[in-house]
Amino acid sequence: MKLSKCETCGQLLHFENTVCLSCGSPLGFIPELMDLRALVAQDDGSFAPKSRPDERWLRCTNHAAAGCNWLVPPGSPEGFCPACRLNRTIPDLSVPGNQVKWAAIECAKRRLVYALLRLGLPLTSHKDDAARGLAFDFLADTEDKQVLTGHDDGLITINIAEADSPERERRRVMLGEPYRTMLGHMRHEVGHYYWDLLVRDGDHIAASRAMFGDESEDYGEALGRYYQTGAPVDWQVNYVSAYATMHPWEDFAETWTHYLHMIDTLDTAASFGFAVHPLISDDPAFAASIGFDPYVDYDFQTVVRAWVPLTVAVNSLNRSMGQPDLYPFTLSPPAITKLGFIHELVHGGVGRY
Repeated sequence: MKLSKCETCGQLLHFENTVCLSCGSPLGFIPELMDLRALVAQDDGSFAPKSRPDERWLRCTNHAAAGCNWLVPPGSPEGFCPACRLNRTIPDLSVPGNQVKWAAIECAKRRLVYALLRLGLPLTSHKDDAARGLAFDFLADTEDKQVLTGHDDGLITINIAEADSPERERRRVMLGEPYRTMLGHMRHEVGHYYWDLLVRDGDHIAASRAMFGDESEDYGEALGRYYQTGAPVDWQVNYVSAYATMHPWEDFAETWTHYLHMIDTLDTAASFGFAVHPLISDDPAFAASIGFDPYVDYDFQTVVRAWVPLTVAVNSLNRSMGQPDLYPFTLSPPAITKLGFIHELVHGGVGRY
């Protein structure tokens, strides 16, 4: 994710900021510009970007309740930003703690939507296209029903318990996962949506089967087998994660997730001017100068050559703080080939290169 700075004082800004912590200027993210801007409040309740004083923008309707810092032009449907327009069901805010969980969920979703917009992927709300649009339900377990996070024909359901850090960590440990985050859930489930949109509807099923396997395999049987026997002991030879071995659809969604992990993290690293050059080695395999925009259609090997040294360096920094690895995975050549398939799919079609 690229950096922004306050146009009032020059302070570096975080994507989630609503106010500059240095000078107090109100801030708002403008999707049309893909940038976080300092704002000047107007008498009519609107805001003008400090660098674009003739423009007028409004806060998203979810600004007060969920902390959404995205802006909408006057007259936008229901006053919701492109990320919030994807919501179909939000948590019951009368339940203590749900508002905090919802705000965390929405923060992750805005990061997801940012990446989808940067990639130029089709992104339509179910409110505008009931048949092919994307929708989110954020639900809580009840005494009678357990909510399962998943995707079904454009509807992504998220169990809001995943927004509670202790509970999410408990589930991560219970399931033996090295990584589990709300943003990871979002990226994974939207991968299923884009399989439908880009693979199934884009006439790339044969190519996808050649890469990930036959998705017509019974999903219920595959799921039961996975939770009974687990992943093959040698899963790292061909897959990005253990869960990717469960079914070809999950292999695609997990690979999609890792692709978004890579390009968004590299984009952030590029914004900070990261360069990795270990002092004890002249091997170019361990070095990288991340001076490119990974959201642009670069050769995928450029992405991989930068990703591996970056993760080695940042994992080492995390360990210095007693923290788990930022990226606790190893990418095998077959997994990199699958990631390259996602790259080609995102940038105009499989088989173009």
